[in-house]
Amino acid sequence: MSSQTATTSAPTRTDGSPDRTRARARRRRWFVEVGWKYLFAALIIVYAAFPLVYTLSAALNPRGTLSAASGLFSSFSLENFTALADTRYWTWMSNSLIIASVTAVGSVLMGAAGAYAFSRFRFSGRRASLSGLLIIQMFPQALAFIAIFLMLLALGEVVPALGFNSKIAIICIYFGGVLGANTFLLYGFFNTVPIEIDESAKIDGATHAQIFWRLIFPLVTPILAVVALLSFIATYSEFLISRIVLTTEDNWTLAVGMYGWVSDQLTANWGLFTAGAVLGAIPILVLTLLLQRYIVGGLTSGAVKG
Repeated sequence: MSSQTATTSAPTRTDGSPDRTRARARRRRWFVEVGWKYLFAALIIVYAAFPLVYTLSAALNPRGTLSAASGLFSSFSLENFTALADTRYWTWMSNSLIIASVTAVGSVLMGAAGAYAFSRFRFSGRRASLSGLLIIQMFPQALAFIAIFLMLLALGEVVPALGFNSKIAIICIYFGGVLGANTFLLYGFFNTVPIEIDESAKIDGATHAQIFWRLIFPLVTPILAVVALLSFIATYSEFLISRIVLTTEDNWTLAVGMYGWVSDQLTANWGLFTAGAVLGAIPILVLTLLLQRYIVGGLTSGAVKG
């Protein structure tokens, strides 16, 4: 009787092992479904951010060599940034900003006009022209170096403003390079705009120009912002064509001018170069932030706002 009482009165020991097992299972399932994505994203961020951190460290190092920046932020000085005032850096940046801005605006306007024509009109050679644009953009502009050189050589004898060492000439060359790709890209976006909008506007007496500028143009603002941003970045950092066309130091772009600081291995000043690269990235960063709401915005939001 006493043994039975002792057995029944003994407390039951619960170690919670089923709860711990379920918790481990939940953590394991979370890592398999979601957690590994955060780990992968962290690795991508580190991989992408390290060159930027290294460049900033070299820009703040007064010794002017990349080897001195092996220890990140081992020294801190603004000498490289202040030294830019003694060079033609700001002249080169202004040239790059002018050329890139004009190219971006012009490529958007011409590309949008061409895409509207291909999307809304039916004419002879339309399909062949679209196929030609698609084929032409497959070839890099570098393949046309000889043709560009000979063309500028001939045009310069007749119209000096369209010859070598001319900002107008290089802008026209950039127009030819980005027009085909932008037109084909915008053409696919213009096709998503219902044609009923055009038809209803025509019934009310609107012309094609009014339909394009007042109805279609606001609806395709997101893709226009993307095209403008891509065109600006491509021409702002372009080097090869600028190096051939622009011959005097006053007309150089930022990429061409900064290349001279590191072209000679014996006298290369990487501190000055990285400082210029850091400041040169600011316009692209600012433009991206300004166009962010248009890039993120979709066709529906643009139609509602209109």
